[in-house]
Amino acid sequence: MPVNFESEYNPENITSAEMVVCIPSYNEAESISYPTAQADEGLTRYFGDKPSVIINCDNNSPDNTRQAFLDTPTSTPKIYLSTIPGSKGKGNNFLNLFQKVVDLKAKAVVVVDADLKSITPEWIRHLGEPVYSDFLYVAPLYIRHKYDGTITNGIAYPMTRALYGRRVRQPIGGDFGFSGKLARIFLDGVGWSEAVSNFGIDIWMTTLAISQKVQVCQSFMGRPKIHKAKDPGSDLGPMFREVVGTIFDMMNHFESFWTKVRYSRPTAIYGFGLGDTEMPPEVSVDTENLMDKFQEGFTLHSDIWREVLAEDVYNKLIEIKGMKEKEYTFPADLWARVLYDMAVAYRDTDMDRTLMMDSLIPLYLGRTLSFVRKTKRLSVKQAEEAIEEDCLAFEMAKPYLIRRWARQTT
Repeated sequence: MPVNFESEYNPENITSAEMVVCIPSYNEAESISYPTAQADEGLTRYFGDKPSVIINCDNNSPDNTRQAFLDTPTSTPKIYLSTIPGSKGKGNNFLNLFQKVVDLKAKAVVVVDADLKSITPEWIRHLGEPVYSDFLYVAPLYIRHKYDGTITNGIAYPMTRALYGRRVRQPIGGDFGFSGKLARIFLDGVGWSEAVSNFGIDIWMTTLAISQKVQVCQSFMGRPKIHKAKDPGSDLGPMFREVVGTIFDMMNHFESFWTKVRYSRPTAIYGFGLGDTEMPPEVSVDTENLMDKFQEGFTLHSDIWREVLAEDVYNKLIEIKGMKEKEYTFPADLWARVLYDMAVAYRDTDMDRTLMMDSLIPLYLGRTLSFVRKTKRLSVKQAEEAIEEDCLAFEMAKPYLIRRWARQTT
């Protein structure tokens, strides 16, 4: 370890705080000042009577993120925490956060992404206030473009809802609040894995909160989430594997919980109305690329699909492959069964799990293409209704999962 490495820089020697705002980061020198300044204003305006601190949990960024954070003028004291050199991953940043929250004996914690362009001081209020109203976990609720967050829309939301019976619209939103009490539960690390130490952290926290049966709510953020949005057909790889792999892993840890859940119920919403008609920025989608990658999947991965998918599910995929472009559709109930089959295989197979997860990506892109085609002319609100219908398909297909899950274990 470098001689001059400091895992913590605490210039004001803060040893206790009631309210913590955390900004996790890696190479965010250009963007971190803005959310830091907004967090400071939010704490001053809405939590001015509570001892507070802003913490940057960083992966020892080489781009001077630390200095950009510390140089941002704030009236709230700041602490910089870093993982050891060579240790990356958002989840590893959160391990540092959980420990610090416990050490500070904090009551409420708010986490916001370092690349946020749309954060306002009110976001700190929206995510922090519910913790003072006995909610232990606060998920965000904001308008997103219908093609921003396709892993959320197509996998994380419907799977979490069908499995655990709670409708949490943004289970991997990146911005959330939680109590100090929950930080201690997170620190115990049930189901912690290499995936969780990276991009799997958000879905791990949401799943843990729901499975602990603590008070969970969603809070209106008042503005769309605007950050570094990406075309759903690009930049997948590790994030996809880690998020979906964590969902599958947690199914093993909480099998006794989700196998008893028969239907979903709404999650309390804190606050009223978005109070804002601002629409999120466009997210462009290369549909030709999605189709090419879906078709390419049959060449690269059909051996894996034949092994892990039920025969009728695989045969349906072959039918879809042969469809003309104008007829192309990948139904939600089939997609649910693909994911359920994969979850069972993820638990039971001797196959390399990385290869299995990679084989799922073309199917996810094929399903995303179907959603894009279906919602092309729909408003954000209408696209939301389409996602709700998809979630119902996942819930209706859950008996299929229960049968397959049980049959494989007997």
